[in-house]
Amino acid sequence: MDEFLRTVGALYDETRVLILRFLDEHGELCVCDLQQSLGMIQSRLSRHLKILRDAGFLRVERRGKWAYYSIRSPLDRFRLQALEEIRTLPMELPVLKKVSQDPKGSCTL
Repeated sequence: MDEFLRTVGALYDETRVLILRFLDEHGELCVCDLQQSLGMIQSRLSRHLKILRDAGFLRVERRGKWAYYSIRSPLDRFRLQALEEIRTLPMELPVLKKVSQDPKGSCTL
């Protein structure tokens, strides 16, 4: 029951739904790219990403001092259905602003 409530609770926030949709649309992104694209301060963004990760939606990979986030794969049926519903929501996504431009994919901030 705790896992179910944590998953549902993670979706009860417009910003987290936006983050899921943005990552679903663009694939794996460095936290610096998310920060620039979504116009969020790093601490606030990190809090939302942690909630989504703890709820089983996100995968994180650390590369040096940077964290790269993506939608977990495979997702269980419940999370996959939630993501499919999010895909149908009428939302305007911000433009992707890539900060991590070097050949190794590392952030340049």
